[in-house]
Amino acid sequence: MTDQNPAPALDKTFDPAPIEAKWYSHWEDNGLFRPERPDAQPFTIVNPPPNVTGSLHIGHALDNTLQDIVIRYERLRGKDALWVVGTDHAGIATQMVVERQMEAKQDKRTNYSREAFVDKVWEWKHESGGTITRQLRRLGCSMDWSREQFTMDPHFTRAVVKVFVDLYNQGLIYRDKRLVNWDPKLKTAISDLEVETREMQGGFWHFKYPLADGVTLANGQDYIEVATTRPETMLADMAVAVHPEDERYKAVIGKEILQPITGRRFKVVGDEHADPELGSGAVKITPGHDFNDFEVGKRAGIKPADMLNMFDAEANVVQTADGLIPAKYLGMERFAARDAVVAEMKELGFLIPHVTKDKEGNEVEHDAEPRTIQTPFGDRGGVVIEPWLTDQWYVDAETLAQPPLEAVRSGKIEIVPKTWEKTFFNWMENIQPWCVSRQLWWGHRIPAWYAEDGEVYVAETEEEAQALAGNKKLTRDEDVLDTWFSSALWPFATLGWPNEDAPLLKKHYPNDLLVSGFDILFFWDARMAMQGIHFMKEVPWKRLYLHGLVRAADGQKMSKSKGNVVDPLGLIDKYGADALRFFMSAMESQGRDVKMDEKRVEGYRNFATKLWNAARFCQSNGIGASTSVEAPAATTAVNKWIIGEVVETLAELDKAMAELRFDAAANTIYHFVWDQFCDWYIELVKGNFDAETKAVAGWVLDQILVMLHPFMPFVTEELWSKMGERGDYPLITARWPAPNASVDAAAKAEVEWLIALIGNLRGAKAELGIAPGARLTAYLADPSDATRAIVGRNGAAIDRLARLDAIHFEAAPAGALLQVGAGDAMLAIPLEGVIDIAAEKARLEKALAASQKEAKSLEGRLSNPKFVEKAKPEAVEKARADHAHHTAEAERLAAALARLG
Repeated sequence: MTDQNPAPALDKTFDPAPIEAKWYSHWEDNGLFRPERPDAQPFTIVNPPPNVTGSLHIGHALDNTLQDIVIRYERLRGKDALWVVGTDHAGIATQMVVERQMEAKQDKRTNYSREAFVDKVWEWKHESGGTITRQLRRLGCSMDWSREQFTMDPHFTRAVVKVFVDLYNQGLIYRDKRLVNWDPKLKTAISDLEVETREMQGGFWHFKYPLADGVTLANGQDYIEVATTRPETMLADMAVAVHPEDERYKAVIGKEILQPITGRRFKVVGDEHADPELGSGAVKITPGHDFNDFEVGKRAGIKPADMLNMFDAEANVVQTADGLIPAKYLGMERFAARDAVVAEMKELGFLIPHVTKDKEGNEVEHDAEPRTIQTPFGDRGGVVIEPWLTDQWYVDAETLAQPPLEAVRSGKIEIVPKTWEKTFFNWMENIQPWCVSRQLWWGHRIPAWYAEDGEVYVAETEEEAQALAGNKKLTRDEDVLDTWFSSALWPFATLGWPNEDAPLLKKHYPNDLLVSGFDILFFWDARMAMQGIHFMKEVPWKRLYLHGLVRAADGQKMSKSKGNVVDPLGLIDKYGADALRFFMSAMESQGRDVKMDEKRVEGYRNFATKLWNAARFCQSNGIGASTSVEAPAATTAVNKWIIGEVVETLAELDKAMAELRFDAAANTIYHFVWDQFCDWYIELVKGNFDAETKAVAGWVLDQILVMLHPFMPFVTEELWSKMGERGDYPLITARWPAPNASVDAAAKAEVEWLIALIGNLRGAKAELGIAPGARLTAYLADPSDATRAIVGRNGAAIDRLARLDAIHFEAAPAGALLQVGAGDAMLAIPLEGVIDIAAEKARLEKALAASQKEAKSLEGRLSNPKFVEKAKPEAVEKARADHAHHTAEAERLAAALARLG
């Protein structure tokens, strides 16, 4: 309120680093991230658990900033705000990290028992697994660290095992022999979502497959031509497919092929998978090593158990069940086998060469036609994925997907922005069985035991399995569960489930909001919806907010190979966490990616500095902490106006937060602080700090600190503590503004008239090259009563800020005039003796001609389709920006000329 509340003086300069370190430890040490509010309305967010191996990247910074803004906002609104935090055990990633460390010491996993290796992983976790949680603290994330979770914690493991067993007993988990995406480097199955498709230069080989027993086509040809990008797989071919209506092949459907290398006989089958318009219209079928071929094989009556497998776990050639692969191929690496197969087929005369012509027109034969091939790679192992036929555990995802589909359709789950609904529906309506077994040692081991007779027993413990099996000897399944299987339980297992009476579970499930990158919509979000509804009979969260990616400044995706990755910790070191957070929120527009712009981060550090300096100015003028949540009484127009601006800003901010429009929320508070408070209110009240103004200014600054706190928690908490003695009332748990005031329309009109006059006059002076401090005289003929009253009440402000000696209510003298508008008034300011009017006109005309010429040139370039299509995107973007600049500059100069008459 006033200087009756003494407080330590603010430092002259704003330095984020010591402030951030001080306040974060204070908040955490005093339990302020989760204050005791047993009777308050709950509000719950679960943090997407980052991998325990992870480090904070720019995407984490965006995701966690948005969550922290929401949780701090709801905490300030008095709710029992719980932000669940923890890390994921990250099966593949963590096992890779530990194995790499072992390799560096000339050691390896297979030198240890499973139990001993898992112990080593736990050792690594305790020593090195907390990196990202420390980094989240640096960002300012106000998570409930007292209840930090880990997906391999005993209580969480119990939940995972129970879910598996329950789903198995309900017929929703089953074991099946199917093709999987196999990573030969990591030697485990991975999901479709963990496969990256890359464009690779490869070949398209054409071969003759001879018909057996003297059979020929109608044209007398004794072979069928097939083509493939993977010749090595012919060692396990089991059919050739043709379209059942293809007249070229109708007569040979059911006849046999004699494979040249293996001597294997297999049938020509009719299947619509074969496209008569593509190549020869015939397709070789390897059901054990191609997803499409697997389905063709099943339709042809080949059981998965009978499909031939020619690779081991490292994608080296092994003997097929029929023993027909020649011995020289056994043990050969898959790509070496490719070369060897092509060479042998060529030697046997069954390779059909690809023929091109050289510069002289001579025919040149090549083994293969060059092709750009969409090739699957494992996102972790980084090697080409091999479709591999194995026994794996699957979740009946199609059945579990139905309740989430209905929840989104009915509005029980609201997806924001709504445009993502179509993508959600498309994936969920076409969902495939979910392979949840992984061939790793680190993770939740599958609770299934096998008897020697092949029977499987699924139970939560070995004792329960043994009870089911009787006296049979049991061996436990070696596999672990997919990491996403366990993280799908995050919204309820972190709250105490399967104990259905757990207090946190009863109060905080369903969660209120999930903030997620769109890239894990199917990995995680959809699967949480499946498991949450199935086990809790209620949606896991009421709203799902999907944000975009953070891209490089030129719009490209960030990647280490491009060298355009931005380190958020480096930005925090340079500009402070508050600046980075505000950048993330101000740039987060629904449905759009965020383009990284370090200059804007720097600009928001300057914003924090401006607020700091405004607080120092207030403090130096005896303005301190307010003692009231409600707005103080005000009699002057400027004080009534600024209270009304708080009321309007608060309403806009609350609306933006309710709609999850982070950019609108950030820009609302930014413009209020920078424009209304710092630029205008402080200027208007300078030199007039009476008791009322001190009370109002102190109260407004407090409202700023509270409203800005979710976005910039560190600088606001520091200023809050330094503006006056507040006792045990830190900003993080303060009350959200409740002004109990309204907008005074008359005061608003009066102050906006003054702002218009001062701002427009300053702009006009700049356009005409008049010194900012030059004092002028204005004339206003026939003013309205309202304008006359405003001028009468604000003579001192007009004199000091507009630099006007007087406003005469009469017509201006003849001569060149500067016209300046304010409200319903148009003031005339004589320019005789102020500037050389002729010289100024000449300067403006010359500048206008130059800007018009440049704008026209750029317009011509941009209207040329060849430039827009062929130029680099950044060149086109620059041309557009330059055109907009010169067009605006021409308009400004034309307006300046018009002022001179």
